[in-house]
Amino acid sequence: MEREDLIRENLTFALLNNQPVCSEWKMDVQDAVYHLANMFLVLGFMGGSGFYGLLYLFFFLALGFICSSIWAWMDACAADIFSWNFTLLVICAVQMVHVAYQLRSVTFATEFQDLYGCIFQQLGIPLTVYGEIVSCCDGEVTTLEKDHFYAMEGRTPIENLAILLSGRIRVTVNGEFLHYIYPYQFLDSPEWDSLRPSEEGTFQVTLRADTTCRYVGWRRKKLYLLFAKYRYIAKLFSVLIGNDITEKLFSLNDKVYDRDGIRYDLRLPSFCHAALPDLEKNPTPPALGSLSRRQHQS
Repeated sequence: MEREDLIRENLTFALLNNQPVCSEWKMDVQDAVYHLANMFLVLGFMGGSGFYGLLYLFFFLALGFICSSIWAWMDACAADIFSWNFTLLVICAVQMVHVAYQLRSVTFATEFQDLYGCIFQQLGIPLTVYGEIVSCCDGEVTTLEKDHFYAMEGRTPIENLAILLSGRIRVTVNGEFLHYIYPYQFLDSPEWDSLRPSEEGTFQVTLRADTTCRYVGWRRKKLYLLFAKYRYIAKLFSVLIGNDITEKLFSLNDKVYDRDGIRYDLRLPSFCHAALPDLEKNPTPPALGSLSRRQHQS
Protein backbone atom coordinates (compact mmCIF):
# COMPACT_ATOMS: atom_id res chain seq x y z
CA MET A 1 0.00 0.00 0.00
CA GLU A 2 2.83 2.39 0.80
CA ARG A 3 4.41 1.79 -2.60
CA GLU A 4 1.10 2.42 -4.40
CA ASP A 5 0.57 5.63 -2.45
CA LEU A 6 4.09 6.74 -3.30
CA ILE A 7 3.53 6.04 -7.01
CA ARG A 8 0.22 7.94 -6.92
CA GLU A 9 1.84 10.94 -5.23
CA ASN A 10 4.69 10.94 -7.75
CA LEU A 11 2.20 10.77 -10.65
CA THR A 12 0.18 13.67 -9.25
CA PHE A 13 3.35 15.71 -8.71
CA ALA A 14 4.52 14.95 -12.25
CA LEU A 15 1.17 16.06 -13.75
CA LEU A 16 1.18 19.28 -11.79
CA ASN A 17 4.84 19.90 -12.51
CA ASN A 18 4.30 19.52 -16.28
CA GLN A 19 1.59 22.18 -16.33
CA PRO A 20 2.74 25.57 -17.58
CA VAL A 21 3.31 28.09 -14.83
CA CYS A 22 2.29 31.73 -15.15
CA SER A 23 5.59 33.48 -15.67
CA GLU A 24 3.97 36.90 -15.60
CA TRP A 25 0.53 37.99 -14.36
CA LYS A 26 -1.52 40.32 -16.53
CA MET A 27 -2.05 43.65 -14.86
CA ASP A 28 -4.87 44.85 -17.10
CA VAL A 29 -8.46 44.41 -15.87
CA GLN A 30 -10.85 42.10 -17.70
CA ASP A 31 -13.82 43.47 -19.59
CA ALA A 32 -16.80 44.75 -17.55
CA VAL A 33 -18.99 41.94 -18.88
CA TYR A 34 -16.74 39.39 -17.14
CA HIS A 35 -17.16 41.10 -13.75
CA LEU A 36 -20.89 41.52 -14.30
CA ALA A 37 -21.14 37.77 -14.94
CA ASN A 38 -19.49 36.98 -11.61
CA MET A 39 -21.75 39.43 -9.79
CA PHE A 40 -24.80 37.65 -11.21
CA LEU A 41 -23.38 34.29 -10.15
CA VAL A 42 -22.84 35.54 -6.59
CA LEU A 43 -26.44 36.82 -6.44
CA GLY A 44 -27.71 33.53 -7.84
CA PHE A 45 -25.98 31.40 -5.21
CA MET A 46 -27.64 33.51 -2.50
CA GLY A 47 -31.05 32.12 -3.49
CA GLY A 48 -33.29 30.37 -0.97
CA SER A 49 -35.32 27.17 -1.04
CA GLY A 50 -38.73 26.38 -2.45
CA PHE A 51 -40.13 27.12 -5.89
CA TYR A 52 -39.51 30.86 -5.74
CA GLY A 53 -36.01 30.30 -4.39
CA LEU A 54 -35.23 27.99 -7.32
CA LEU A 55 -36.57 30.52 -9.80
CA TYR A 56 -34.37 33.19 -8.24
CA LEU A 57 -31.34 30.87 -8.33
CA PHE A 58 -31.65 29.75 -11.95
CA PHE A 59 -32.59 33.25 -13.17
CA PHE A 60 -29.42 34.90 -11.88
CA LEU A 61 -27.27 31.93 -12.87
CA ALA A 62 -28.65 32.22 -16.40
CA LEU A 63 -27.79 35.91 -16.46
CA GLY A 64 -24.30 35.12 -15.26
CA PHE A 65 -23.74 32.47 -17.92
CA ILE A 66 -25.08 34.82 -20.60
CA CYS A 67 -22.49 37.43 -19.64
CA SER A 68 -19.77 34.77 -19.44
CA SER A 69 -20.70 33.52 -22.92
CA ILE A 70 -20.54 37.07 -24.32
CA TRP A 71 -17.15 37.60 -22.67
CA ALA A 72 -15.82 34.29 -24.00
CA TRP A 73 -17.03 35.09 -27.53
CA MET A 74 -16.08 38.76 -27.72
CA ASP A 75 -13.03 39.12 -25.47
CA ALA A 76 -11.42 35.78 -24.57
CA CYS A 77 -12.14 34.36 -28.05
CA ALA A 78 -12.08 30.84 -26.61
CA ALA A 79 -14.46 28.32 -28.13
CA ASP A 80 -14.27 25.91 -25.19
CA ILE A 81 -15.07 28.61 -22.58
CA PHE A 82 -17.97 29.81 -24.72
CA SER A 83 -19.27 26.24 -25.21
CA TRP A 84 -19.28 25.44 -21.51
CA ASN A 85 -20.97 28.69 -20.49
CA PHE A 86 -23.58 28.42 -23.25
CA THR A 87 -24.33 24.81 -22.23
CA LEU A 88 -24.82 25.88 -18.60
CA LEU A 89 -27.05 28.71 -19.81
CA VAL A 90 -29.30 26.26 -21.65
CA ILE A 91 -29.48 23.99 -18.57
CA CYS A 92 -30.52 26.92 -16.35
CA ALA A 93 -33.16 28.02 -18.87
CA VAL A 94 -34.64 24.50 -18.98
CA GLN A 95 -34.69 24.34 -15.18
CA MET A 96 -36.47 27.71 -15.00
CA VAL A 97 -39.17 26.51 -17.38
CA HIS A 98 -39.57 23.28 -15.41
CA VAL A 99 -39.88 25.06 -12.03
CA ALA A 100 -42.29 27.65 -13.49
CA TYR A 101 -44.50 24.86 -14.85
CA GLN A 102 -44.50 23.10 -11.46
CA LEU A 103 -45.38 26.37 -9.74
CA ARG A 104 -48.25 26.94 -12.15
CA SER A 105 -49.57 23.41 -11.63
CA VAL A 106 -49.88 23.84 -7.82
CA THR A 107 -51.72 27.16 -7.70
CA PHE A 108 -54.88 27.23 -5.58
CA ALA A 109 -58.02 29.26 -5.08
CA THR A 110 -57.75 32.43 -3.00
CA GLU A 111 -59.11 30.85 0.19
CA PHE A 112 -56.67 27.95 -0.01
CA GLN A 113 -53.83 30.39 -0.71
CA ASP A 114 -54.75 32.31 2.45
CA LEU A 115 -54.94 29.07 4.44
CA TYR A 116 -51.48 28.11 3.21
CA GLY A 117 -50.04 31.49 4.12
CA CYS A 118 -51.57 31.55 7.63
CA ILE A 119 -50.78 27.99 8.71
CA PHE A 120 -48.76 25.75 6.41
CA GLN A 121 -46.26 28.21 4.95
CA GLN A 122 -45.15 29.26 8.43
CA LEU A 123 -44.23 25.61 9.09
CA GLY A 124 -42.18 25.41 5.89
CA ILE A 125 -44.58 23.02 4.13
CA PRO A 126 -43.77 22.78 0.38
CA LEU A 127 -46.54 23.58 -2.08
CA THR A 128 -46.39 20.05 -3.46
CA VAL A 129 -47.19 18.58 -0.03
CA TYR A 130 -49.92 21.18 0.50
CA GLY A 131 -51.33 20.19 -2.88
CA GLU A 132 -51.84 16.63 -1.61
CA ILE A 133 -53.74 17.99 1.41
CA VAL A 134 -55.98 20.16 -0.77
CA SER A 135 -56.61 17.28 -3.18
CA CYS A 136 -57.81 15.15 -0.25
CA CYS A 137 -60.74 17.54 0.27
CA ASP A 138 -61.28 17.90 -3.50
CA GLY A 139 -60.57 21.63 -3.22
CA GLU A 140 -64.09 22.28 -1.90
CA VAL A 141 -65.06 25.03 0.56
CA THR A 142 -68.42 24.79 2.40
CA THR A 143 -70.61 27.72 3.43
CA LEU A 144 -72.46 27.65 6.77
CA GLU A 145 -75.18 30.29 7.07
CA LYS A 146 -75.73 32.34 10.22
CA ASP A 147 -77.48 30.46 13.08
CA HIS A 148 -77.08 27.16 11.23
CA PHE A 149 -75.50 24.25 13.09
CA TYR A 150 -72.25 22.55 12.16
CA ALA A 151 -72.80 19.94 14.87
CA MET A 152 -75.41 19.20 17.55
CA GLU A 153 -74.65 17.73 20.92
CA GLY A 154 -75.27 13.98 21.07
CA ARG A 155 -76.67 13.83 17.50
CA THR A 156 -74.06 14.69 14.88
CA PRO A 157 -71.61 11.85 14.13
CA ILE A 158 -67.89 12.61 14.06
CA GLU A 159 -67.07 12.11 10.39
CA ASN A 160 -64.96 15.11 9.38
CA LEU A 161 -62.03 17.29 10.33
CA ALA A 162 -62.58 20.93 9.40
CA ILE A 163 -60.76 24.28 9.55
CA LEU A 164 -62.74 27.52 9.73
CA LEU A 165 -61.72 29.95 6.96
CA SER A 166 -63.99 32.89 7.78
CA GLY A 167 -66.72 33.80 10.26
CA ARG A 168 -67.15 32.77 13.89
CA ILE A 169 -68.54 29.61 15.52
CA ARG A 170 -70.13 29.51 18.99
CA VAL A 171 -69.48 26.36 21.06
CA THR A 172 -71.99 25.41 23.75
CA VAL A 173 -72.76 22.43 25.96
CA ASN A 174 -76.18 21.94 27.60
CA GLY A 175 -77.03 25.44 26.40
CA GLU A 176 -74.05 26.98 28.28
CA PHE A 177 -71.48 28.98 26.31
CA LEU A 178 -67.93 27.55 26.26
CA HIS A 179 -65.86 29.51 23.74
CA TYR A 180 -65.68 30.80 20.18
CA ILE A 181 -63.89 29.29 17.20
CA TYR A 182 -62.17 31.84 14.99
CA PRO A 183 -60.73 31.64 11.44
CA TYR A 184 -57.90 29.19 10.87
CA GLN A 185 -58.82 27.11 13.91
CA PHE A 186 -60.08 23.52 13.75
CA LEU A 187 -63.80 23.04 14.31
CA ASP A 188 -63.61 19.53 15.70
CA SER A 189 -60.05 18.86 16.85
CA PRO A 190 -61.06 17.47 20.33
CA GLU A 191 -63.56 15.09 18.72
CA TRP A 192 -60.98 13.96 16.16
CA ASP A 193 -58.38 13.31 18.84
CA SER A 194 -60.83 11.42 21.08
CA LEU A 195 -61.43 8.62 18.52
CA ARG A 196 -59.22 5.97 17.03
CA PRO A 197 -59.46 5.42 13.26
CA SER A 198 -61.75 2.41 13.73
CA GLU A 199 -64.03 4.04 16.32
CA GLU A 200 -67.20 6.07 15.89
CA GLY A 201 -68.74 8.72 18.09
CA THR A 202 -70.96 11.80 18.30
CA PHE A 203 -70.28 15.40 19.25
CA GLN A 204 -70.51 16.24 22.96
CA VAL A 205 -70.89 19.97 22.20
CA THR A 206 -73.00 22.10 19.86
CA LEU A 207 -71.36 24.24 17.20
CA ARG A 208 -73.49 27.06 15.76
CA ALA A 209 -72.51 29.77 13.29
CA ASP A 210 -72.59 33.26 14.82
CA THR A 211 -72.03 34.74 11.35
CA THR A 212 -71.94 33.37 7.83
CA CYS A 213 -68.97 31.00 7.86
CA ARG A 214 -66.79 29.27 5.31
CA TYR A 215 -64.78 26.16 6.16
CA VAL A 216 -62.82 23.39 4.49
CA GLY A 217 -63.42 19.83 5.65
CA TRP A 218 -61.77 16.44 5.16
CA ARG A 219 -63.58 13.12 5.47
CA ARG A 220 -62.06 10.97 8.24
CA LYS A 221 -61.55 7.84 6.14
CA LYS A 222 -60.07 9.75 3.23
CA LEU A 223 -57.74 11.68 5.50
CA TYR A 224 -56.54 8.51 7.23
CA LEU A 225 -55.71 7.03 3.82
CA LEU A 226 -53.64 10.13 3.11
CA PHE A 227 -51.87 9.72 6.46
CA ALA A 228 -51.05 6.10 5.65
CA LYS A 229 -49.56 7.16 2.33
CA TYR A 230 -47.61 10.17 3.64
CA ARG A 231 -46.36 9.82 7.22
CA TYR A 232 -45.01 13.36 7.04
CA ILE A 233 -48.53 14.76 6.61
CA ALA A 234 -49.78 12.60 9.50
CA LYS A 235 -47.15 14.09 11.82
CA LEU A 236 -47.97 17.57 10.56
CA PHE A 237 -51.68 17.24 11.38
CA SER A 238 -50.85 15.70 14.75
CA VAL A 239 -48.89 18.83 15.68
CA LEU A 240 -51.57 21.20 14.35
CA ILE A 241 -54.42 19.37 16.12
CA GLY A 242 -52.48 19.16 19.39
CA ASN A 243 -51.77 22.88 19.31
CA ASP A 244 -55.42 23.66 18.52
CA ILE A 245 -56.67 21.53 21.43
CA THR A 246 -54.23 23.27 23.76
CA GLU A 247 -55.56 26.69 22.74
CA LYS A 248 -59.12 25.54 23.33
CA LEU A 249 -58.25 24.22 26.80
CA PHE A 250 -56.58 27.50 27.74
CA SER A 251 -59.64 29.41 26.53
CA LEU A 252 -61.71 27.38 29.03
CA ASN A 253 -59.40 28.64 31.77
CA ASP A 254 -61.27 31.96 31.71
CA LYS A 255 -64.51 30.17 32.63
CA VAL A 256 -63.37 28.37 35.81
CA TYR A 257 -63.72 30.27 39.12
CA ASP A 258 -63.94 29.24 42.74
CA ARG A 259 -66.64 30.35 45.20
CA ASP A 260 -64.71 33.52 46.04
CA GLY A 261 -64.58 34.59 42.41
CA ILE A 262 -60.89 33.76 42.00
CA ARG A 263 -60.00 32.29 38.64
CA TYR A 264 -58.24 28.92 38.61
CA ASP A 265 -55.28 28.40 36.33
CA LEU A 266 -55.55 25.01 34.59
CA ARG A 267 -51.82 25.09 33.86
CA LEU A 268 -50.83 24.89 37.55
CA PRO A 269 -50.11 21.43 39.04
CA SER A 270 -51.96 22.43 42.23
CA PHE A 271 -55.23 23.05 40.37
CA CYS A 272 -56.74 19.64 41.14
CA HIS A 273 -55.79 19.73 44.84
CA ALA A 274 -57.01 23.30 45.30
CA ALA A 275 -60.14 22.96 43.24
CA LEU A 276 -61.59 19.68 44.51
CA PRO A 277 -62.83 20.89 47.93
CA ASP A 278 -64.64 23.86 46.38
CA LEU A 279 -66.02 21.81 43.53
CA GLU A 280 -67.54 19.34 45.99
CA LYS A 281 -69.50 22.21 47.56
CA ASN A 282 -70.38 24.05 44.34
CA PRO A 283 -71.97 22.84 41.11
CA THR A 284 -69.52 21.94 38.39
CA PRO A 285 -68.94 24.86 36.00
CA PRO A 286 -70.14 24.06 32.50
CA ALA A 287 -66.71 24.51 30.97
CA LEU A 288 -65.07 22.16 33.45
CA GLY A 289 -67.83 19.60 33.02
CA SER A 290 -67.34 19.56 29.27
CA LEU A 291 -63.60 19.26 29.73
CA SER A 292 -63.96 16.26 32.05
CA ARG A 293 -66.30 14.50 29.63
CA ARG A 294 -63.85 14.96 26.77
CA GLN A 295 -60.99 13.66 28.90
CA HIS A 296 -63.07 10.63 29.84
CA GLN A 297 -63.79 9.89 26.16
CA SER A 298 -60.15 10.25 25.09
